[in-house]
Amino acid sequence: MTSQLSNDVSVSRPAGSRRETKRSARSISSGAYLALLGLAVLLVIGIFTLDGRELKASLAIILMLDLLILKFPIAVAMGASGILGVWAISGERAVIRTLMDVPYGTAASWSMSVLPMFILLGMILWRSGATAKVFNAARAWLGWLPGGQAITTNLAGAGLAAASGSTIGITYALGRIGIPEMLRSGYDRRLAVGSVITAGLPGQLIPPSLLMVVYAGIVNAPVGQALLAGIVPGLMVAAVSIIMIVLLAVFAKGMVPRGANASPKTSWDERWRTLTHVAPLPLLIFIVMGGMYAGFFTATEGAAFGVLGALLIALLSLGWKRFITSVKESVVATIAATGAIFLVLIGAGLLNRLMSMSGIANWFAGVVQDAELGPVTFTLLCLLVFLILGMFIEPMSMMLLSIPILMPTLLDLEINLLWFGVLTVLMAELGGITPPVGVLSFVLYKLVQDPEVNQGQKIKLSDIFIAGAFALPVVGFVVLMLFLFPELVTWLVDSASMKG
Repeated sequence: MTSQLSNDVSVSRPAGSRRETKRSARSISSGAYLALLGLAVLLVIGIFTLDGRELKASLAIILMLDLLILKFPIAVAMGASGILGVWAISGERAVIRTLMDVPYGTAASWSMSVLPMFILLGMILWRSGATAKVFNAARAWLGWLPGGQAITTNLAGAGLAAASGSTIGITYALGRIGIPEMLRSGYDRRLAVGSVITAGLPGQLIPPSLLMVVYAGIVNAPVGQALLAGIVPGLMVAAVSIIMIVLLAVFAKGMVPRGANASPKTSWDERWRTLTHVAPLPLLIFIVMGGMYAGFFTATEGAAFGVLGALLIALLSLGWKRFITSVKESVVATIAATGAIFLVLIGAGLLNRLMSMSGIANWFAGVVQDAELGPVTFTLLCLLVFLILGMFIEPMSMMLLSIPILMPTLLDLEINLLWFGVLTVLMAELGGITPPVGVLSFVLYKLVQDPEVNQGQKIKLSDIFIAGAFALPVVGFVVLMLFLFPELVTWLVDSASMKG
């Protein structure tokens, strides 16, 4: 289903996640399903019979949400609602023109050409064994710290974020590797799960961050600038997570084991050997991001260089036969994921055409002006709304629905679009782990039911949600720092522009 693929595009979604989605689809009773279907029919009738462009657009948005609850793919829900709204407002000719312009204009956008390259980059590195190598290197060098294994998980998450840009993929992979090791060593089950959750948070901030690419396309910002804007906040999230784990290890007795289990001994020879295994990955990241920062190549060219480097790393790591198989699987998965994303983008484009024709975005901007909200107050309200929406809607869909409506207000209040984008992605990531519908929490819950992962311990869904609370102070502190020092987002962008 398109909505399943759009949230995690750099690795295939874990099988447990697919089963959770199917189970949730069956959770709607037949009576509720019929009621929602009847509501959809009434909304369609209202769109065509009631007066007022803003009202018609509002009903179309409600129809889209109703279709999502009915488990329609997000691309179909957005596209169908948008087309019906355009038809009701401007007639059949406007629908034909929209269907001629929007799909091509969306898919042929140069700013979106970076997506398949970044997805393929993540796919190839993932199948080259990067996860285990990064985790082993981090464990060898940081295992001696208080809470060393949990710190290892977070540092590996930051490293993998720079290789894949997938929150669910990072969380699933590190959960399967890190949770059993921490439980065997005597870590509290909630800290073990919480460290995996916070490890995935930088996934859509540190490049290649697909959500930042999509956001740049929505607001017509340069993709390279959007990618640079997420680097410092993403590293801050990882650093604050590590500091919090150290504090818990020192002051919260019983959360972290003491003695020999707490810090497995690692020889210096083994430490240096792990660095040689993982060295090609940071070198590749440095070449790609450094080249973009220095202006040697664009984001799309940087992604292409990254794919070339990833192919070389995979060949050296896997050998010729496994390399060929891995590349085939990566290409097929990339085509599927890219197609899913572009279907969502086209659906959003159809809905956004309705938004522009109805004038609802300008109406919303007028409401904000009448309320005399300042930039800070407006941004805080948006973050609260994003957090709530993130509990129910996938991050990409949330941005595609909300940002076009907010754009006129953001421009009127002179809010930096890159700064706002980083905050948006961060809150969307947080929403993905919060109850009642946080997708990431259910992916982890399914994972920890595996006896090989839980090591005989019973880990309940409530434990997962309690573990997710570890992310709240981390995100809260980073958001506060970004409000106090917005240049943390923009200084790499500004310095790169000066070099250019």
